[in-house]
Amino acid sequence: PQGLLDSSLMASGTASRSEDEESLAGQKRSSSQALGTIPKRRSSSRFIKRKKFDDELVESSLAKSSTRAKGATSLEPGRCSGSEPSSSEKKKVSKTLSAAVPPSPAPTPGLAKRMKKSKQPLQATKDLGRWKPGDDLLLVNAVLQTNDLTSVHLGVKFSCRFTLREVQERWYALLYDPVISKLACQAMRQLHPEAIAAIQSKALFSKAEEQLLSKVGSTSQPSLETFQDLLRHHPDAFYLSRTPKALQAHWQIMKQYYLLEDQTVQPLPKGDQVLNFSDAEDLIDDSKLKDVRDEVLEHELTVADRRQKREIRQLEQELHKWQVLVDSITGMSSPDFDNQTLAVLRGRMVRYLMRSREITLGRATKDNQIDVDLSLEGPAWKISRKQGVIKLKNNGDFFIANEGRRPVYIDGRPVLCGSKWRLSNNSVVEIASLRFVFLINQDLIALIRAEAAKITPQ
Repeated sequence: PQGLLDSSLMASGTASRSEDEESLAGQKRSSSQALGTIPKRRSSSRFIKRKKFDDELVESSLAKSSTRAKGATSLEPGRCSGSEPSSSEKKKVSKTLSAAVPPSPAPTPGLAKRMKKSKQPLQATKDLGRWKPGDDLLLVNAVLQTNDLTSVHLGVKFSCRFTLREVQERWYALLYDPVISKLACQAMRQLHPEAIAAIQSKALFSKAEEQLLSKVGSTSQPSLETFQDLLRHHPDAFYLSRTPKALQAHWQIMKQYYLLEDQTVQPLPKGDQVLNFSDAEDLIDDSKLKDVRDEVLEHELTVADRRQKREIRQLEQELHKWQVLVDSITGMSSPDFDNQTLAVLRGRMVRYLMRSREITLGRATKDNQIDVDLSLEGPAWKISRKQGVIKLKNNGDFFIANEGRRPVYIDGRPVLCGSKWRLSNNSVVEIASLRFVFLINQDLIALIRAEAAKITPQ
């Protein structure tokens, strides 16, 4: 009896102590809220911490408020160390305090459940792989048309290449896997109507459809109305998205491969009559073969021919410009004049043969072409591009006209820009430190003078 009394006194003492402490804590909380200060939040004593979701934060706050209301004795001793209560206890706490605790702006547990549900399809879509909603719709339509997965694998063009095994596994998953089939159906329902129509237009033709199309004669020329009548008379046999134009295109393919009823394919010869490639090649008459036109080769030949003709035309146009021939000097004595050379401008390295009545002297560049390129003799950077002109008059006299910036020296006498000077046989012409000897073909000049004398009296 004495022990029971002591224990009851201790229990009452602890209960009163806990009520006093709770009343003091409530006063502190009320005073801190009045002053606007935030009470210090309890932290977990665990070594590794993880982030809490919104629903866990709400339920943990409810659990803490319930411990303050009931006291620490209402929970197990192991729960006081900061570990979270179990889910069953969370439900009990939330039910008991639903009326006492005012609603908080934090998300409710119902919203948390909806968030959990919305995360599930995202996790399941990761396992869908390369199959897109359009591929699933193509697969379903093709299997319903042909009932043969091998034909589907060979005849349907998916968004990417699938093996026969992958097609089979996908079909079985759509049939028997509830998660994949549900997600695939939802994705197919969300496709755009135009995309669905495009996919349905690619559906394979069934055997019944091809049998009806094969009855159209190969010799006849069916129009779109013929196929429209087929669709009207056999609405159950044809797929819903079939159009007369699609039926006509497929009928033409069947005709090309001799799949119509009135078309017969000749059987291959048997025995010794079977031809291989070498036998067929021996029977070919080369003379009867038609030359296949190679448009690329013909174009290249045409371009090459046009280029060569252009070069020939340019050469013909430049023939009259070849009025001066350049000859390298091999000895001291100059060879005799021929019957076409009027005069020679002889330098130290080369000599220029004058074969027309007028020639130009200067420095040749890419944009400027002249008769006598003085740069062949030596350094000619001080010479103008058109330094001068040498002309033969009808009376047999040669004159040089200076058209450059620098003076031209004839036998030591300067000829300024815009001036002329008569050239005689063995005259020394100096242009920018380059010296030439002007030699005249006396015999040819005498003939020219005689011809000029005959023409003048008339």
